[in-house]
Amino acid sequence: MQTQGAWESYYGPNLGYVQEQYERYVKDPESVDETFRKVFQLWGAPPMATTQLTPVSGAPANVQLNAELLKKGVNAGKLVWNIRTYGHLAADIDPLGIIPKPDTRVLELEQYGLTQSDLAAVPASLIWDGATENVRTGWEAIQKLRQTYTGTIAYEFSHVHDTEERVWLNLHVESGNFPAPLSETEKANLLERLIEVEQFEEFLHRTFVGQKRFSIEGNDVMVPMLDEMVRNMSDEGVEHVMMGMAHRGRLNVLAHVLGKPYEKIFSEFHHSPNKKLFPSEGSMGINFGWTGDVKYHLGAKRVLEDGSVVPTRITLANNPSHLEFVNPVVEGFARAAQEDRTQPGYPQQDVNKAATVLIHGDSAFPGEGIVAETLNFNKLPGFQNGGTIHIIANNNIGFTTESRDSRSTHYSSDLAKGYEIPIVHVNADDPEACIAAVRLACEYRNKFKKDFLIDLVGYRRYGHNETDDPDTTQPLIYDKVRKHPRVASIYADVLNQNGMVSKVQSNRTIQAVQNRMKVAYDQIKDKEQEPANPHQQTPAEDRIKAIKTGVKLSTLREINTNLLKRPSDFNVYPKLQRILERRETALNVGEKVDWSLAETLAFASILADGKPIRITGQDAERATFAHRNLVLHDTKNGSTFCPLHELPQAKASFAIYNSPLSEASVLGFEYGYNVYSPETLVIWEAQFGDFSNCAQVITDQFISAGRSKWGQKSSLVMLLPHGYEGQGPEHSSARLERFLQLGAEENFTVVNLSSAAQYFHLLRRQAALTESEDARPLIVMSPKSLIRNSRVASNGQELSEGRFKRALEQPGLGGHPERVERLVLCSGKIAIELEEALDKEEGDKDWLHIIRVEQLYPFPEQEVQEIMARYANVKEILWVQEEPENQGAWRYIEHHLCKLAPQGTSVNYNGRSERSSTASGFQQVHSFEQQQIISTALNQKSIKHNIVLGR
Repeated sequence: MQTQGAWESYYGPNLGYVQEQYERYVKDPESVDETFRKVFQLWGAPPMATTQLTPVSGAPANVQLNAELLKKGVNAGKLVWNIRTYGHLAADIDPLGIIPKPDTRVLELEQYGLTQSDLAAVPASLIWDGATENVRTGWEAIQKLRQTYTGTIAYEFSHVHDTEERVWLNLHVESGNFPAPLSETEKANLLERLIEVEQFEEFLHRTFVGQKRFSIEGNDVMVPMLDEMVRNMSDEGVEHVMMGMAHRGRLNVLAHVLGKPYEKIFSEFHHSPNKKLFPSEGSMGINFGWTGDVKYHLGAKRVLEDGSVVPTRITLANNPSHLEFVNPVVEGFARAAQEDRTQPGYPQQDVNKAATVLIHGDSAFPGEGIVAETLNFNKLPGFQNGGTIHIIANNNIGFTTESRDSRSTHYSSDLAKGYEIPIVHVNADDPEACIAAVRLACEYRNKFKKDFLIDLVGYRRYGHNETDDPDTTQPLIYDKVRKHPRVASIYADVLNQNGMVSKVQSNRTIQAVQNRMKVAYDQIKDKEQEPANPHQQTPAEDRIKAIKTGVKLSTLREINTNLLKRPSDFNVYPKLQRILERRETALNVGEKVDWSLAETLAFASILADGKPIRITGQDAERATFAHRNLVLHDTKNGSTFCPLHELPQAKASFAIYNSPLSEASVLGFEYGYNVYSPETLVIWEAQFGDFSNCAQVITDQFISAGRSKWGQKSSLVMLLPHGYEGQGPEHSSARLERFLQLGAEENFTVVNLSSAAQYFHLLRRQAALTESEDARPLIVMSPKSLIRNSRVASNGQELSEGRFKRALEQPGLGGHPERVERLVLCSGKIAIELEEALDKEEGDKDWLHIIRVEQLYPFPEQEVQEIMARYANVKEILWVQEEPENQGAWRYIEHHLCKLAPQGTSVNYNGRSERSSTASGFQQVHSFEQQQIISTALNQKSIKHNIVLGR
């Protein structure tokens, strides 16, 4: 078509429309349809449109024809766009043909008023910029694009807003070079791996009849996909590949991707646990404090060296049956592996050092909120890790639930669209397409450092587990499943038809794999299984108490001086400046260190010891109660400054980040970071302690039980603001009782402190425990109003010479042991309120003594017993708390007090009555109740003698 005078055929509304499109094109070429871009490139600018609305007399005879041609060209461009956008709806991605067919009329020529002859008359380049040389006409272009976008691999890229990324993705799949064909060797290796995957499951099915294994069958190709992924990442120089998955297919992944020996897996089916782990006669506990876990929850590690750019360590995380909750843990693994924490300032991150692979369930991906929370890490400074490759192992069924009952979206992957993650759907019965999907995912991740999702659409050959009968709820589906050939057979037939692998060769491979498994099984039949990871739980409190945590006063003063330095041109908020200036003399004689400064000095001294620190939380930089302020903001330009990053004494990194508004994912991330980086003091702070209940799964399954189940050590610190100030049910209780209920086998430490010095020593003690056999999580009921209470502040000498004490005695009481009739035990904020009330009391106080139980779990029995022994005439031991009777520490601590109480001494409770809600929402009610608790505790007449409650 000649460009000179080409626009002469257009007039009236048509020309006006073209002119409007050209004006948009000049401003932003991407804002107009691809067809118009091509026309404007060929023909240049159209003439100015006239106001004439009807054809003028003497118009050329072919005007109507050319206008119609332009319209068809525009419609052809729309069709191209819609093939790219909606081609996945017509793709062949369902092996069983059980997914309801969507409306695909948007892909039909008739919807655009087009015919094959119309398109045949148009050059391919006019409607498709990426047309290859062998594609000449518009019709051939449409055919080629339909073939590309509606095959056994389907693409969803239109939701990716970044133009560079979207164009790269489309050009990549349309280039004619994708997917790159596999070599004959690669195809033969792929078939062999599929046979191994299939025969492994078949062997387990025949040999261990009726035992659960959560078979991978129906998505067998996931194993060679992971092989390809690891190989690609290793070739790119990735040193750590972190993997997380639920139980389905885990045994196969352990065997073939992680290299767990067949005989080890078979032994876990064949034998009971080692008899040494059984409870001894008369005992109710496992001797080693090691409970272990079922075989399909366990993780593993493997190091690949042959043929790799660098040795690559593969880690499959342990995971409970809480499906997707391992996701943030694995993300934390990767971030920890990527960071260098040896220098002051923020850690130096290299996203190329570690990569993450997460395998999801098709029902769990849209159903579990933890998935969305984890996807949200993608671009967040403190949590991003250079892109995760996600695989949805899509069975089109969850337990007994079909897709129509498990999600409201068309695809299980649709959640990822909100995070602009490219999505590929691929038929699990086409192994070569699956490998192509993996290669695209890896290339995208390597180039753009962002997430990518593969929806691997297969089926489930058996029920939810191998003891379940799925015909009860899905008879039609399982009628199809029984008739459907396995993917190894399908692919073997393909290679046979292409003359690459004969049936004799396939059968020989099958026999060789079966023989290997039989040999492995024969080796373990008569052997007793050894414990996978026996973990000796021995009392650690004596060793922990011996840790020295004091810091010379001269060192603390020097650190404090440096903490107050900042650039001369940095403008601190005036109110905050005055607060910070008051810290200058806090370590002088007669002055006090408040909670905030004690924490900062603890952090600084830990960094000076060469120990890295990471702290996150929804308000971690400032802290919910504005007491920390470790990231200062310039009032004039908004720049930030962290004094701990410029501390001359620091010998390690200090990472502090405000987290997203979620608890489960962030706590899981920090747990994972700490497990993979055990030398780091990792701290998570809840905005309010109450909100930790949103992360209960992470607490129950990982923090509390991870060591017992998996031998997985952690020294994670949880700061949970706790205290009754009349702020209502959601801002009072950190649910102390739940942590105390979970406490067993010294699995963690739970504290409720009453002084800044105690907090200082506790943090330093926790830092000293990292990497040691005694490392364990620390749960702190951290204060709210007490942060600024002068009674909580400590003098400098307490920081330099003291240590953490599990129990404290109230100063000024107990001077006449023989006169003490009531021994009050309490913890945290109520202890300070009792002290304040005591100072206002007049008269004799010799009848009373108060013990502050600073460490609740493990209970400081020795210390409390030694104190009690001094008071032989005590009539009553009274536990005082601010929480309701069915909450707080009472139900936990009652049996400890009854055990220690002298004969004839009553053990009683003083606090709020049982409640279904944690606290009152009315300030007046709260104040009345609080005052009543304190008054009763300090009233000698209220002593109850020889009345033992709750025994």
